Amino acid sequence: MRWWSVANFVSNAGTWMQLTVQNLLVLQITGSAAATGLSMSVQAAPALLISVFGGAAVDRWPRKLTAAVSQALLGAVAFTTALLVALDRLDITSLMVLAAVTGVIATVDGPACSLLGNDLVPPEDVPSAIGVGALVHQSGRLTGAALAGVTVGFLGTAAAYAANGLSFLFVASVIPFLRPARGAARTAGPAVRTAPGRRDARGGMSVREGLAFFARRPRLLALAGVTGVSAVFGRNYQLTLAVLVTGPLAGGAGSFGTVSTVLAVGGIVGAVLGARLRRPSVRVVGALAAAGGLLQVVAGLSPSLAVLLVMVLPMAVVESVSDTAGTAVLQTDPPPHLRGRVLGVWGSIGTVWSLGGPPALGLLMELAGARGALMAGGLIIAATIGAGYVLESRRPARAVPVTAGAAVPPAPAALGTAA
Repeated sequence: MRWWSVANFVSNAGTWMQLTVQNLLVLQITGSAAATGLSMSVQAAPALLISVFGGAAVDRWPRKLTAAVSQALLGAVAFTTALLVALDRLDITSLMVLAAVTGVIATVDGPACSLLGNDLVPPEDVPSAIGVGALVHQSGRLTGAALAGVTVGFLGTAAAYAANGLSFLFVASVIPFLRPARGAARTAGPAVRTAPGRRDARGGMSVREGLAFFARRPRLLALAGVTGVSAVFGRNYQLTLAVLVTGPLAGGAGSFGTVSTVLAVGGIVGAVLGARLRRPSVRVVGALAAAGGLLQVVAGLSPSLAVLLVMVLPMAVVESVSDTAGTAVLQTDPPPHLRGRVLGVWGSIGTVWSLGGPPALGLLMELAGARGALMAGGLIIAATIGAGYVLESRRPARAVPVTAGAAVPPAPAALGTAA
């Protein structure tokens, strides 16, 4: 797990270095901010369309091999981009094609690497492992963004892509030496036993099975609802706080940089706290999301930058802990042989939020201003989650009839209860 965390830190730093440079590169090639947004959408689009198939592939193929190959392919794409930049042969068309290829590979790489990390610890430690992963992600993001400017300044744009390629190869070289923990929950392989001596002809690996499981699971549907409303009306702080700081609070780019730094620090603190969660649940995720919405309302009322900075830190902490708890539920609630497909379904849903959230929030800011958007969004989040709690509490408990002589259903596993 230590080796995996180091590899992930290196990979995250390289990825954020490339993302930072890529936006600048698109602006340099086209001079269009719209083209920059288009490149990000092109890379995200495959997750919307084929994430469910990527998740099915993760359930079907050996996890270590899948993760290693996907990391190597991402490295090859990064090296190809670096070569085209170095030779001054990169145009907007080739950049869009490479972004789309990266998005396709990521539909397999994301769930494969997430679940591989869970295999390295006993089931009871999976929530903590996810918290460690969130901490590594936040740290890598800070490091990568800082290294991007230094690398481009001294070595050029191509060097940033080459560094990202090396980070992928480092992860791929570490994966073969990882040993799953004893008792770790893993998939049953390419075929799932349905009865002694019998196997499902399709191996139980159909995309439809993953979709059906997600649709029939109230816990996952509730998690999707909580996360969705939070993603659309909150979370996009780089947008709402940028307008608030540079507008009503009369700050500049430096002031917003300070706010962004506080957000990053809060994310790291939240990841540390999230790693201590032993029994994450959808109720915990919802309570934290509602608290974050109320903090967002107070932040919208901030009369000065100093007050805003005081509010931003707990906002980021609550968001990070909520994300960690939600990821733990998502990755531990399904049975092992379905987890890749469930993550694939989640990838498609999350892409809808990430693509639709900023435009919806931008429209809200046009109508209500930055302060109004923050306050209205926070109230919508808190009210929606509160209404969900009320409806859930009023739902009658469903009785399970047990006939005479019938076998008593087995008690759920400890991990399922915790999730």
